[in-house]
Amino acid sequence: MDIFLPIVGLIIGIALLVWSADEFTDSGARIAKLFQISPLVIGLVIFGFGTSAPELLVTGVSSFEGNAGIGIGNAVGSNIFNIALVLAICVIILPIHISKTTIKREWFFQLIAVVIAGYVLFDNFISLIDGVILASFFGLFLIYSFKTAKNTDMPKVEIGNKKDQSKVWLMLIFTLIVLMLSAKLVVWSGQTLAESFGVPDLIIGLTLIALGTSLPELAVSVSSAIKKQHEMLLGNILGSNLFNTLAVLSLPGLIRPTEVDKEIMSRDYPVMLLVALLIVVLAYRRKGEYRLGKVSGVILLVVLTLYLMMLVKDVL
Repeated sequence: MDIFLPIVGLIIGIALLVWSADEFTDSGARIAKLFQISPLVIGLVIFGFGTSAPELLVTGVSSFEGNAGIGIGNAVGSNIFNIALVLAICVIILPIHISKTTIKREWFFQLIAVVIAGYVLFDNFISLIDGVILASFFGLFLIYSFKTAKNTDMPKVEIGNKKDQSKVWLMLIFTLIVLMLSAKLVVWSGQTLAESFGVPDLIIGLTLIALGTSLPELAVSVSSAIKKQHEMLLGNILGSNLFNTLAVLSLPGLIRPTEVDKEIMSRDYPVMLLVALLIVVLAYRRKGEYRLGKVSGVILLVVLTLYLMMLVKDVL
């Protein structure tokens, strides 16, 4: 089969995913201000959802079309890339300090989410009940985030006149549509390439598509690192991983219960758990202080390199 069209489709699809996710996030943040939502919720929930929208839609589309391997691999692979590549690059550019509150709340939530995902994936099958369990914990996380971060004293921010406000809403809807269409294009291109080269859907999802859909997190996080917005940077990554682990992984079970490749639990899940734990292990300093610097970034990149070598070995 001619691979030119799928390659072009993959490039265009990923480019549209990155653009639409960025615009969707901007529109969502502006709308959030209208409802007097605090910066923490905007960073953790709005940015987290915006940069995870590609993973969410790729997994949803692939599940509907019976290609859950791409979606599941995309979710797990994106979590690994978010920490071992995105966070690693950011802390190499500029070391970041992590507050105890972030460790106790956002990181703890992420670790619990990874453990729950391990429980769900342990039998190599995602059922409807499994999907409900993941979605329920995701709902609890959202409720907790809004209850702890809602700031009723925040001054209301107006976005110009009603015409300007309408434009923001229209942009939000338009970018969501672009996200859906580009996600479908990425799934089709990835599946076609996998079939052409005899590469399993899971591997394509874990690598090429996972990296492509992690680009929004990379763009937002690098920008935050340069601006020294440490909490926003880490909040974006942890928030995105929470969405991937709970919301994205729940879709196959909710849409079309399916078997999970055994390699997920034997090879990929342990790496996802490892990089989640490494954040605190590498960041811990004496007197309860937490800081990630260049050495931590290099170690995370080494872990990612070893993981990718494992994937290449399995394919060959």
